[in-house]
Amino acid sequence: MNLNDKQIHILSTAEKLFACKGFDGTSIRDIAEAAQVNIAMISYYFGSKEKLMQSLFEERTQHMALRYENLIQNESLNPWDKLCYVIDDYVERVKEKQRFFKIMLHEQILEKNTLITELLNELKQKNLAFMELIIKDGQKKKLFKKGVDIVLLTNTLTGIAMQALLNKAIYKKFHGLEALSEEAFDKLLKEKASNHIKNLYKAILNYEA
Repeated sequence: MNLNDKQIHILSTAEKLFACKGFDGTSIRDIAEAAQVNIAMISYYFGSKEKLMQSLFEERTQHMALRYENLIQNESLNPWDKLCYVIDDYVERVKEKQRFFKIMLHEQILEKNTLITELLNELKQKNLAFMELIIKDGQKKKLFKKGVDIVLLTNTLTGIAMQALLNKAIYKKFHGLEALSEEAFDKLLKEKASNHIKNLYKAILNYEA
């Protein structure tokens, strides 16, 4: 979707408020005041708070499907390499878009808003479809064992990535890493999370490099 600078600013402001106060706890007036625009402008661009949330989902996920489709069609990579790409990409997205993933985590637990639930379910179904294509290709090539639960395998990735990176203060304190700069710590945690998930995937899929 093509957005102008003002629309991007409004979406970014709304994302910050949704992450802090929740979707239901944030009003259009709150967004207008924080973004320093009038309510009429938000209504003109997005129509409603629900449509604004839908635009936020589209903006934050629009490039993912194209990247994964290109990945599936890339014959130079074997199924394990493709899984590693998916893992690294997802962990990186959680690190870079923490507010958006906080919204996802919060709203999927509540399941109070039908539109958001539908958006989340649609996104999950797309992720599962991509994962299934990679796993079945690996099974066909006898790289992965059969009988793998695709849903639980995907949840292993999404659950660990979100819990690790959205609660990074716990990891930092437990391992005594307070002396590290924020940049150095984020890099370390991203690598640790990615490698941990890959090791679990190797065990689950019975894959040997």
